[in-house]
Amino acid sequence: MKKLIFIALASAVPAISMAQAAVDVANLSQFDMRGTARFMSMGGAFTALGGDLSTLTQNPAGIGIYRSSEVGITLDLDFQSFKTTTPGYIGDKSQTKFACNNFGYIGTVNLYSESTPTISFGATYNRVGSFDRVTKGAFRNLGGASLSNYIAAMTNSEGNIYPVDMEYNGPYADYNPYIDGNAPWLSILSYTGFIINNNLEDVVMPDGSTSSQETDTYFGLMGEGTTGSASFETREKGYIDEYNISIGGNIYNTVYWGLSVGITDLEYKQMSYYQENLKNAYIAAQNPESGAGDIVNGDADYRLDNYLHSSGEGFNLKFGLIVKPIPEFRIGLAVHTPTWYKMTDSYWGGVDYVYTPNDPRYSVNRPDPEDPNLYLTNDGESWHDYNMRTPWRMMVGMAGVIGGQAIISADYEYRGTNMQLSDVNNNEYDVVSEDIKTYYKGTNILRLGAEYRVTPQFSVRAGYCYESSPVKTEAANDGVMIWTAGTIPSYTFNKTTQYVTAGLGYRFGGFYADLAYVHRHRESTWHAFSPVIVDYAIDQDSPSAKVSSNNNQVVLSLGYKF
Repeated sequence: MKKLIFIALASAVPAISMAQAAVDVANLSQFDMRGTARFMSMGGAFTALGGDLSTLTQNPAGIGIYRSSEVGITLDLDFQSFKTTTPGYIGDKSQTKFACNNFGYIGTVNLYSESTPTISFGATYNRVGSFDRVTKGAFRNLGGASLSNYIAAMTNSEGNIYPVDMEYNGPYADYNPYIDGNAPWLSILSYTGFIINNNLEDVVMPDGSTSSQETDTYFGLMGEGTTGSASFETREKGYIDEYNISIGGNIYNTVYWGLSVGITDLEYKQMSYYQENLKNAYIAAQNPESGAGDIVNGDADYRLDNYLHSSGEGFNLKFGLIVKPIPEFRIGLAVHTPTWYKMTDSYWGGVDYVYTPNDPRYSVNRPDPEDPNLYLTNDGESWHDYNMRTPWRMMVGMAGVIGGQAIISADYEYRGTNMQLSDVNNNEYDVVSEDIKTYYKGTNILRLGAEYRVTPQFSVRAGYCYESSPVKTEAANDGVMIWTAGTIPSYTFNKTTQYVTAGLGYRFGGFYADLAYVHRHRESTWHAFSPVIVDYAIDQDSPSAKVSSNNNQVVLSLGYKF
């Protein structure tokens, strides 16, 4: 087939046309419950409490509670486990991570004023998010759903790869699809790797003869009588670190205020592969008699590999208030602006394949005829700069003191969906914004915490946090097509996240030591590729796996108040 002449081009051109899609923006905008051991052991319910280094990241009004200065550091040992479940397969992965969750300094100045007794300033570092996750599994029976058929449907919808010159039965001369065309680069990569192929039709030539020629529509490898299996693995790692500079004070020891400027550092890496092994697939092969290309049945084994590295720096603002109408009761309020990021992505995508026709007379071109099992590779790498905006965050909280020995606190937080991507000139990617509205909804978070002082030096603590799914039901249930960027067709939708926490605290003079145990359980669904929706009905479903992640953290904070 004429398209064979384009295989060599793929190694010299980028593999992705736009670095990120709606699913990627949502992934990079997530936060974890991380901070000091006291903060985490009480479920993060500190919006109305304050007096802790973590409050500079949550409610900066908490800095106004301080009556003295403080310096502290928090260390975190995280035992992570991941279970991936598909019909007939369960995959388990585990890893251990060590991190510094928090360190900082708060200085308090006594103003000797009845109306404004103190003013405080501080600077803290906080790890507010971790991307560590491993998803590995297999589909024993694809049941008629194939990545190749999804790519063919997407290609037919989004644009032609190589316009066909009907006179010569091949692509236009000197046509470069990466420069001249508008087709998705996953389509181009798949076409050069024979994952998708042209449909053929009979055309009457000027001399009256009939010729079978390629058309501008495409089909995948899965057809009537095709069976197959698949395997996959996705490894994610990275973090969001935030540095806060804050100032705050109090008015008549009743109203406490605070303002923070947050500077963020984001690092994300994903390495993934998806492989299908198909029997009686519809593959492109060389006709032994005419030398032309035919579509014949055979074995199709191909693998899509991807690597993505996203990094960026951003900033945000936080403002908060805490009101103490009576000594035993406090009300807190905090508002976080979006974080505005300048991002850079580098990426690589490649396809390896082996096609074996059932009829041994047919052949598939290989770089070395003496090695019939040698994989051909089509790949490319490039980079992309863009701007990203995360959602607004708003939180309210209440806290009560009982008998001077116990504290009970409750928080509610709402995270919106006003995420955005734009180019370096701040021109919004409207299609991505519409996809965000289609796939995602606001997230509701409830945090509860309690502390009991057993002795003046020793305290026990407990907490709970619930975070709802940010994904709309229709998107989660394959009701809409999910568009991804570049050559990564897979995506993950998080369901609910829950934290159960407990801890101990000890004070000796100005020194303190806090210990926390934090258990986090999150349910997610990993999708190999988008469902294909035709006339509001599922034409091909999305092979998916249930992913359960459990984190067991041991957190230690040490500090000194003076």
